[in-house]
Amino acid sequence: MSHDQPLAIPIVDLADLRSHDADAVGRAVGALAEGFGSYGLVYVRSHGVDQAALDAFYDHFLGFTARDEADKRTLGGADIWFQRGWTPPNTERAVVAGGQPDFKECYFAAPEPVDPVAATEYPEIYADNVWPPDAEGFKARYLSLGHQLHLIGLQLLRGCAHALGLAPYDLEALVYGGPHVTRALRYLALGADQVGGPILWGEEHTDFNLLTLLPGGRFLDPTGQRCPRPDAQCGLYLRTRATDAQPRGQMLQGTPPEGCIVAQVGQELEILTGGTFLATPHVIKAPLTPGYTRVALAHFVHVHAHRVLYPLEPFRDAAAIAAYSPPVLAGTYGTKTLVDIGLAPPTALDQLGYRHYDRLGAMHHDS
Repeated sequence: MSHDQPLAIPIVDLADLRSHDADAVGRAVGALAEGFGSYGLVYVRSHGVDQAALDAFYDHFLGFTARDEADKRTLGGADIWFQRGWTPPNTERAVVAGGQPDFKECYFAAPEPVDPVAATEYPEIYADNVWPPDAEGFKARYLSLGHQLHLIGLQLLRGCAHALGLAPYDLEALVYGGPHVTRALRYLALGADQVGGPILWGEEHTDFNLLTLLPGGRFLDPTGQRCPRPDAQCGLYLRTRATDAQPRGQMLQGTPPEGCIVAQVGQELEILTGGTFLATPHVIKAPLTPGYTRVALAHFVHVHAHRVLYPLEPFRDAAAIAAYSPPVLAGTYGTKTLVDIGLAPPTALDQLGYRHYDRLGAMHHDS
């Protein structure tokens, strides 16, 4: 991407990616290489996500968020690092946000079966799902959409492998049994005294997982009714790759074309590709008018906890080794990141490494 060319996020057509026509596959693979390499983001067409099903899910989710806070607090919580169930507002913070928490409430669920061994080793990251009582429709639609988004992610990972010159399932094989999660979000209304201030719906950050899928959200006016985007400046913005001409990158609004969803690169994919693909720095800006809210959904594809995060062999040059060392287990990496963003306590780091010094101490004192 030359700095004097207009910025245009590529569209990946999954029909092209699935095609037996070499030219069609080439178009999709080229769009992935450009989008994930320059922007860390692509728009995805022919994805199959049904808008009516998504709308019905948001109706269920809004019903949940309207429940009493005391009821919501019984679902999930700090004991499992907010990785399942409800996350209260002002809990999570971006690493570089200077301590300003995100102005949102969330709900986490795992739509794919978890690895039972990893669940024993990482009980918070691989926690069991929790559900509100009398909410079968919410649960069913949540799991269905999460599973569908996960399958889209697997298709994109095969396309990424093609774009990177890897074997077809090299990336996909890393995620089997991973701690994949789907997250429903409700961004909160700002008051008149908060608009234009330091509060953002989501501070600038990069996702720490492998790949993120975003099927599109819904704005709500101050009366709670669905409405168009309140103003042109609100919503998702991403920061492009830094260049000599633009050492801080360029901020670009990430509004997908009609009928498309968004796919973003996470930190795990950046590490594995030695920086060839870029983890997308992005921010969610609130409207400039008070009283508006937004609901959204995101699915996070993760590398399995046992896999090592380190540049794959084709990308392991001196610069990549220096930038992405030392190698680390994905489970360790996830634990450290959850501490960094305020969801896991610092004491979670005590779980890493050898944990039998007490046994040694007891033997020493008994001798």
